[in-house]
Amino acid sequence: MLPRIGKIDREVFERIIFPNLGKTDPRVIIKPMHGVDAGVIEIDENKVMVVACDPTFGMPVIMPFFGWAIVHICASDVAVLGVKPEYMTISLLLPPQSDMKILEEIWQQISSECNKLGISIIGGHTGVYPGIAYPLNGGCTVFGIGKKEELTPASNAKIGDKIVVTKGPAIEAAAILAYQAEEKLKEVIGQKIIDKAKKLIWEMTVVKDALIARKYANAMHDATEGGLLNGIYEIAEASKVGVIVYEEKIPILEEVKTICEYFKIDPLISISEGTLVITVQKEKVASLIKDLKENGILAWEVGEVIEKERIFIRKDGKEEKLLPVKVDPFWDAYFSTL
Repeated sequence: MLPRIGKIDREVFERIIFPNLGKTDPRVIIKPMHGVDAGVIEIDENKVMVVACDPTFGMPVIMPFFGWAIVHICASDVAVLGVKPEYMTISLLLPPQSDMKILEEIWQQISSECNKLGISIIGGHTGVYPGIAYPLNGGCTVFGIGKKEELTPASNAKIGDKIVVTKGPAIEAAAILAYQAEEKLKEVIGQKIIDKAKKLIWEMTVVKDALIARKYANAMHDATEGGLLNGIYEIAEASKVGVIVYEEKIPILEEVKTICEYFKIDPLISISEGTLVITVQKEKVASLIKDLKENGILAWEVGEVIEKERIFIRKDGKEEKLLPVKVDPFWDAYFSTL
């Protein structure tokens, strides 16, 4: 059965998508798989092209940031492979009777963020279509060209690597819920916490994180649906390794913790675009964390890559299996606010 909302799960992907990928081409050196954010095409023996594609759901709360979100969400998936995003195409779809000002605002944001990140828009499609309620990025594709030996896919984690995360879990979930349920939350948690959570909307990107971390990392992956623990699991699965993760080492921002508690959702498995998971050799951890901090990005070591088992150790010392997240709890929380 398909999920009610969100990405299809691993079982559906493995049964329907993965066996049916069109023509086999040896130049495709990283093909679609769970936990890997982009495909990679070999250009020559040294050079590769990284390609990532993403939709962006035009939920009402994100409309003031919609153009920004389109660019950063798509560009992040190229950056996590250790390659700078350079080119973009986009299919931007609008519902009937849309005001021209909406298109102007979205497009100006897209162009502005592309300028800041050094991305050229090279094509796409823009139109008005029935059947959609809000503006929709029907598919943004970002390309980058880099060196083969510098790739950092989620499939490249090595036994003995330490696991480092940036920003903490559930920043996307907390930011969106703070905007969406502001009036309700104000009565319970106060405006100060809400305002802190709303600022996290601008943290929903790992482009900067990844372009700093790429010179240290073996593997990188951003924690989108299923949150931080699912992101770590996907690295382990893609790399065919084990992991051990410690709950006590995972920082949760006060505003994130408060909002997740209100909605009764687990921040460790809630959507968190903007949280980067990095695996890195032990001797490089201190330099990586220092470099990120000097660029305004907090990061913490939370675990280690091991040979086989995938283990999550709770604060009370209880040991659990680290499993893939089937349903992200954010979605029920979000739709309960509409």
